[in-house]
Formats: sequence, structure tokens, C-alpha cells
Amino acid sequence: MKEKKSAADRSHSGNEEGIEILEMDSDTFRAGKGSRIDPDSRSALNNTDILIRAAEVRDAEKLLEIYAPYVENTAISFELKVPDLSEFSGRIQKTLSKYPYILAEERQSGVILGYAYTGTFKGREAYDHAVETSIYVRQRGQRQGLGRKLYETLEEISRAQNIYNLCACIGCPIVPDQYLTKNSIEFHAHLGYRMVGQFHKCGYKFGKWYDMVWMEKCLCSHPEVAEPVIPFPELLQKDPMIRSMLSLSQEQ
Repeated sequence: MKEKKSAADRSHSGNEEGIEILEMDSDTFRAGKGSRIDPDSRSALNNTDILIRAAEVRDAEKLLEIYAPYVENTAISFELKVPDLSEFSGRIQKTLSKYPYILAEERQSGVILGYAYTGTFKGREAYDHAVETSIYVRQRGQRQGLGRKLYETLEEISRAQNIYNLCACIGCPIVPDQYLTKNSIEFHAHLGYRMVGQFHKCGYKFGKWYDMVWMEKCLCSHPEVAEPVIPFPELLQKDPMIRSMLSLSQEQ
């Protein structure tokens, strides 16, 4: 994609402004130096090669390996320093207390190719039916449609939680450069998100100013009376559809 702060803070807290689809030729990012990747494209892996499961705190080290290059080499994350393992583990644990934190794993090798999660949109209770989305994919997950697969799984879980609005906070270059392009905006638009706001020169990284945009996707028609939000741990206990969806993925 975590600690929740103001909209301005979120844009540089390592939160997780969504994913920038990048072309890379090694595990080191070449941000903005490759061609754009169609989020619908496919390569060697197919759905039977990939497991989608709930992340656990013990996955933190592998997930941090995916996240760290976004911090160090891109302006996709506005975080300036890679969090240590303890901090990152705490973020995962905090998220899982209420929201889904899921990952895509290569079935045969066990390599984690990407992860996604939702989190608090704003701290006030009236905002409970809206969440912020975050997603990160490593090089080996590119061209596999993993971004779409992870987001579709998050959407199913969010619907079951009685979440109605998905919001994405995305870094936006004034002029696309080696650190940031508009691929993430295009990726979200392709999945049905619409632009709802833009903040100008609110992020400063690598000696450059960057804008930040909010994009939104409504999962359903909003009911007259909102149903209570079901925390993710409770949902796993009571909803056989969600349990089956995740466990079937692990058995593929």
C-alpha cells in the first residue's frame, strides 16, 4: 500500500500510495526507465501458480524486502527512510486487527510476489465505511495481473465487511521522471477508480516536489442505513465464503 495520519502526512508516511507498475530488469528498481506495463497483461504464471492468503506478522521480513525499494529508489512512497523490521511488523499487526492484509505467493517456490491491504481512511467513526487501499508488487510479479488479483480479493473482503468506499492516495509527478510516473493513476483508473482530488507540491523527495491525488471507487450503492463494519478477524470466523476464498487459494 500502517499508521494513520492526516492526508498530508499520509502522503509521506510510507503509506502507501498504491502501486506504480514499473518495468525492471533486476530486483533493483529502474523507476520510470522502462516501458509501461498493461495491468491486464499476463506472462508465465497463471492463477494456479499463485496463492492468495492472509499475511501474518511472520511474513514481515519478506514483505519489507518488497517495500524497501519503493522507499529507497522511487517517489511512489513518500516515506524517506525504510522502516525497521520491528516498526514494519507492528504496522502489519495493527492493520490485521481490523482490516485485511493479503499477499500473493508463488506456489512452488513460496516466494511472495506482492501484497495489498486496506486501512483507516480517517480516524473518526463516521468514516468507518471508507478505507484506504495500498498495494506493492515485486519484479517477479510484474506482467502477471497480480495487482488486479490482489485488488479484486480486497474488494470481496471489503464488501463482506460492509465497506462501501475504497480510497487510494497516490503520488503524482508534476512532470514524470525517473522516480515517479502516472502509471499508478492509470492502473487505478483501469480498475474503476475515479479522480476526486489533487494536492499540489505537498511531497518533497529526491530534491523534487510532487503532487498527491486521491482516487475513489464505490463498491456498491450506499444503503439508507449503513450496516456495522465487521473487523477482519471476526469476518474470518463467521463468513465461510471468505474463509473458503482464501483457503481454496492456498490449496490450488
